[in-house]
This record gives sequence, structure tokens and C-alpha cells, in this order.
Amino acid sequence: MSLAVLASRALCGLDGLAVRVEVHVGTGLPAFHLVGLPDAGVRESRERVRSALVSSGFEFPAGRITANLAPADVPKESGRFDLPIALGILLASGQVPMPKGLDDDPLERYVFAGELSLTGALAPVSAPLAIAMAVHRSRPESCLVLPTSCASVAANVPGLTVLAANSLAEVVAHFTGAAPLQAAIPTPLAVEAPRGLCLSDVRGQAVARRVLEVAAAGGHSLLMVGPPGAGKSMLAHRLPGLLPQLTCEQALEVAALESVAGSTSRISVTPPFRAPHHSASMPALVGGGIYPRPGEISLAHHGVLFLDELPEFGRRVLESLREPLETGVVSIARAARTQTFPASFQLIAAMNPCPCGWLGHARTQCRCTSDQIEKYRSRLSGPLLDRVDLQIVLPATDADWMDGPPGEPSSRVRARVEQCRERQMARQACTNAALSVTTLDEHCYLEVDAKALLRRAMQRWSWSARVVHRVLRVARTLADMDGADGVGSPHIAEAIQYRQPWGR
Repeated sequence: MSLAVLASRALCGLDGLAVRVEVHVGTGLPAFHLVGLPDAGVRESRERVRSALVSSGFEFPAGRITANLAPADVPKESGRFDLPIALGILLASGQVPMPKGLDDDPLERYVFAGELSLTGALAPVSAPLAIAMAVHRSRPESCLVLPTSCASVAANVPGLTVLAANSLAEVVAHFTGAAPLQAAIPTPLAVEAPRGLCLSDVRGQAVARRVLEVAAAGGHSLLMVGPPGAGKSMLAHRLPGLLPQLTCEQALEVAALESVAGSTSRISVTPPFRAPHHSASMPALVGGGIYPRPGEISLAHHGVLFLDELPEFGRRVLESLREPLETGVVSIARAARTQTFPASFQLIAAMNPCPCGWLGHARTQCRCTSDQIEKYRSRLSGPLLDRVDLQIVLPATDADWMDGPPGEPSSRVRARVEQCRERQMARQACTNAALSVTTLDEHCYLEVDAKALLRRAMQRWSWSARVVHRVLRVARTLADMDGADGVGSPHIAEAIQYRQPWGR
């Protein structure tokens, strides 16, 4: 046959778009054309494929070769199309016969992705897990052929058959029946070793420790305001030790985002913890690029995003957090298309009360003027602060904090957090922080005195509807921690306490 058609995948963000690789070998002057909106990396595959075929003992056809990567309006990047192009040339030129006896068209079941070296060996491709998840969503009955070096990662997608190959010759041997490819063995889910950060290291700050447990139990966002050395960063870095492990599905989604961003593919059940520097740009935080890649907020998906020195971040950077905090996704618009990444993260932020940090301190005098304080605090807009569930002020540490007993260890707190999370999942299949307005009315039943207390707080501080919903979600978490079915006035009172004005 002079025409061969194979299936592959192009990555557009986290989405693996189906690509039809059509290879035609005809008569005419020797030429090798690649069409279908390929970038420079794909166009260079002509030389890689030519050398790989010769090195593997095959002939490179002397006719006119045309490889079309359809659809033509989707940009194609990276070298993952080398393998289907090379195999298509062998099929179209008749050097490899079409397998018989399996189906009328057995290649219909296969999806190929692999970069060829000049020797014919297969090199790993980027984002194999994202490719595998996309194939499983659209064609779960397919067989995905990948290089051995990355096939074991993709094999973690349940229900998908992944075949591992070391070279082009092994793929050809599979289809000729000489030596079938072996199914890849999934890599075990990793549990990262603890970093030695335990909540028992924090002495004092009983209120902050309590709020940190509430944030972990309900998945709530948290803002800590306090002078230098009050323990804000220390508390934030110990939050991941209080969170439950990720489910298999969540771990795969986090690993796929990391692979799309260019990190080494690994699958871990430990929630991610991202702490970008305050000099980070908006594309670094949100994501971007010619071919959009996820930013820090997406890499913190199902985990924690810690922003230290919050007002030092750019205003546009901070405002870009508003939509993801509300919706759990971030959309990056480009001229050709809009790419959406998941961004269901838990925001933990820390800041000083003023530029010098000593406003309200009992022993150190603040050197800032009222204008400087107002300018510093105005960097945080009202709509952004409305989306933060818990806002507390940490007092300065006492002089005798070294004599105090060690705090409760993280393992004991994590056990309570896991128990609270189990109650939420059994009742509503999500954390309390993710409750929608409709489900909030259903699962957050207020007693009469609790409703009256909340109404008085609304009138006193002129809360918006968004703030009221945030307070209700926190109160629901406090009720779950107490094992209560309804939300009582003690839960509402404590939730209000964790959202007191801190000088705005």
C-alpha cells in the first residue's frame, strides 16, 4: 500500500487532542514533506526518521514522501510524532506488511507516541501521563505504544493498555508477529518522606494552631497577619503534614500537571506544596506561554499554595487569584484558543501588619506613617480578601515561650483531620470549602440562635453574601470537628472570631 494512517496525540495544555498521522509514499523526485502546522521540533523529525530507518536495517524510500498531521489547524510540537511517521513510511512503502487476522484494520486500536534517536532507539516523550489520560477518556479500548522509559508512568491510568518499546525495530517486530511488545508495569505510588516539619515544633500560638487544624479539616484558605517572628511561615510549612493523602485519581491528575509543566514525571500521594517568591510574575503564577503551560496555582492543585509576604506580590498577580479561588480552574486565553487548567488549591498567605512589621507590637515601636500603612494594606483588594475564609492576627511571641511545653504532634492532628474529611465526603462528596451555594443550604442547617447571631454579625460588619457563605462553610467544618449534625451558635461564634477585621 502507498498510504498508511496511524493515530497519535498532540498536547494542548492538559488536553491530549487526537492526531491522525497520514503518510503517503508516491513516485516523483525524492522529497520528504511534513504538513499539518508542525513546529521546528516536528519538522526536524525528517532527519531523525531518515537516520532511524537506515540504522534499524530498513530502506528509506527514494520517492516523494508526504506526512500529514491532521487536523491541520492544531499546532503540533515536540518529537512524539517520530514513531508514527516512521512506522507509516514502512507500511506505506511495503517494507512492513499490514498485520492480518486481528481486525480489518488492526492499527485502528493503537495510539503511537515516541521520539526516535538516530540509532532507531526510542527516547522518552514529555507528559506521558497526560497523553495516557487523554487516550483513556476518549478511547479506553485503545493500546498506547510508548518508549519503555516513560511507559511505566502512563500505565498507572487504570483500564488502559500501555505497551513498552525500546526501539523502532521492536515496534515493527510486534506488528509482524515476530516478538509481541510487553505491557508496561505501573510504577508504584510514591509517598514522600516527611521533611521533619512537625506541628509540635510550634510552641505557643494556641489560636493559630487551632485555625490551622480548621483550615486542614475543611480545605479552607487562610491569611495570617502578624509581626516578624510570630510564626506565620513556620505554621504554613507544617500544614501539608496535617492533610490526608491524595487518592489515586488525584495523584494522577497532579502528576499529569507536573509533566505538562516540564517536571520529572512522578506519582505521589503526598499533596503538593508550592511557595513561589513574591517576585513571581503573573504568567509564572497563573500559567502562560505560546503553548500554555500550568503555573504555580495549577501545580498546587489538590495541595497548598503558600504566598509569604502577600502585599509584596504585584497587584495584577494577586488579582489573578480571584477567579481560581472561586471556580477551581484557571483559563488562559490566546489568539488561537483558550486553555483551561484545574486549580483547586488551598491558599495560605502571610503578611506583616505594616511595612516595618511592628504595628501594634507591645515592645517595639512602629516607624511607619499612616499613609504608608494605608498604601501597604490597599495592595490587597476587598474582593480578594472576601474570598479568604480564615483571617487571623498572630500576636508577638512571649518572652517565656522557650519554657512552654511542645505542641501537639502533626500525626495526632492529622488523624482528627482525616476523620473530619471522611464525614464531609460521606455527606456531600467534597470538602466544606468546596460547597456550592445550593449544597450549602442543604448541608449547613442553622439552629435558631445560630442564625440570629450570624444576622447580627452581618449587620455590624456589613458583610457581603460571599463573606456570609465563607463563614457558613467554616462553621460547618467546626460542627464536623465536634461531630454535630447541625450548626449551633458556638460554631458560628468561633467562625466569626476567625474573620475579625484586622485594621482594614
